[in-house]
Order: sequence, then structure tokens, then C-alpha cells
Amino acid sequence: MSFSRDNVSRVRADFAVRRQAAAEQSDRRREELYLKIPSLREMDREISSVGVRVMGAALKGGDVESAIEKMHKDHDELRARRAEMLKEAGYPADYTDIRYRCEKCGDTGFVGTKMCACMRAELVRAGYESSGIGRLIDEQSFDSFSLSFYTGADKEGMTKNVEALASFARDFAARQGENFLLIGATGLGKTHLSTSVARLVIDGGFDVVYDTAGSVFSVFEAQRFGRGEADAADGARYFDADLLIIDDLGTELTNQFTVSCLYNVINTRINNRRSTIINTNLTGAELRSRYADRITSRLFGEFKPLLFSGTDIRAQKLKKGR
Repeated sequence: MSFSRDNVSRVRADFAVRRQAAAEQSDRRREELYLKIPSLREMDREISSVGVRVMGAALKGGDVESAIEKMHKDHDELRARRAEMLKEAGYPADYTDIRYRCEKCGDTGFVGTKMCACMRAELVRAGYESSGIGRLIDEQSFDSFSLSFYTGADKEGMTKNVEALASFARDFAARQGENFLLIGATGLGKTHLSTSVARLVIDGGFDVVYDTAGSVFSVFEAQRFGRGEADAADGARYFDADLLIIDDLGTELTNQFTVSCLYNVINTRINNRRSTIINTNLTGAELRSRYADRITSRLFGEFKPLLFSGTDIRAQKLKKGR
């Protein structure tokens, strides 16, 4: 499992802030009580001194175990008296305790050396946010994908497509380096299924970047002709992500520069065994006529083509008033 380094850094920083905020809130509640119960301050000092006395007893030698046992007894008695003071003033005994969002890890993100479930959940959420899919990843999944909009041979083909993509997403750790080319007219489920793949892959702890072809090439154009090194990280994510999903290939303005960028991204990711999914409304013949042989040879040689056929789902939903 390898969450994005940027997301890990950001989430760990958020946890540090969260932990500090919890400690500061505890301090504020304690100061509030000191104003209302002045004797509580001295009580807390006495409780804090128990540990120092235990260390002193250990350093002096003698019957250390008996000394430590007595100190623990004194500590428990002081804590009980403190709790009674708070109760009499109308406060719960744990009023000044630090209240972490996650009591299991104390907002550190780790239980021992193992990542806590709370941090993993935050990293998954960060992966959703940084993937570029936005709200779609919350709304679209394999569970919400319906085959009821397809009939006959179209339904048989789509059933196989769903099975192939779901299997790939579930076993992504073992199948990194595999690529898919989703071909079909608009409104047939390419975006929904590629988003579903992204969701499962991110849940598995991998880094996903999802973007349209036009946006990908715009980033590279900005790097070369506009903002330069300031956007180097934006372009690097297309090479570094564990899974890159390029949507709507063929809708971009195709020229020598964009073709060169596309080849560079595809070829580099193939060489580095990083998976790519490309969605396109173009047919196989249209892809061959539009892009150079060095690109189409990789698309049809290194990518598994999945054909999407049927009737536009959005049109069907509108007709049914859904």
C-alpha cells in the first residue's frame, strides 16, 4: 500500500494540528476550573509531583517496590479527591482530559507502528479529493452501475466489461502495469466504470489521477509556453500516479505538440509499469487516422480494448423521466 507522498504529508500535518488543538482545548478547560475552584491548581501540582517522588524513591534505593506502591496509592487517592471536587462544582471528572477525535491512536494516526484506521480513512478521502474526479467518486461505483440500460449482445458485452474492470481494480496491487482502452459513443458508461475503478484503487491505498485529455495537454502547454517550472508538479503527476485515467481522448485539439505529449505519457508509463485507462468516443479506425503509428501501436498493443455499445444512458433516463 503506497498512498501519495503529498497526501501523506498533508494528512499527517492535519493530524498534528488536530492533536495540538485537543491539548489546547484541555488547557483552556483547566484554566476555567482554576478560576472557579482555586484549590484545584494546588491539587494538580500535587498529583504531578507523584511521578517525581516515585523517581526519587527509585534513585535512593531501599525498598523501591514498596515506595512505588505507596506513591501509586497516593496518586489514586488524589485523583479520587480531584474528581469529587469537580463533581461538587458541577463538572464531570474527565472535564480537563484531552479529548482526541480518535481515542484509539490519540490523533497520532498510529497505534504502535501500525497505521490507525482513522488515518487510513483520511488518506483515502484525500485520494478522492486529489484524484480530480470530484463528486463523481462519491456517486459512482460498481454497485451503482446498472446493466438494465443494455439489452442483448450489448448487455453481454457490458457484463464482460464490468467484470474485467472490477477484477482489475480489486487486484490492482498484483496487476499494476495493465492498461485499458475504453471505446464507445458518449453516454454508454465509460466514465462511470472508470470512476468505479478509481474508487476501488484509491480505497486500496494507491494514487490515482483522473483528467480529461484536453486538461492534460493544457498543463503541458502551460509548462512549456507559459508558467514553466511553477507547474512542474502538475505535469509530473501524470507520470507518477499509480493509475492515470485520461477521459475523452479525441476531443482535444490535436497537433504535433499534443501528439508528442500523449506519446511521452503513454510510453513512459508503460516502461515504468504504471497502469493507464483511456476513454475515447473515437472508433479504432478514427484513432489510427488521427494519431501517429507509434501511439496507436501502443494503444492497441499494450492496452486491452473494451468496446462499449448500446443506447445513450442519459437519453434513456431523460425519456423515462429519471
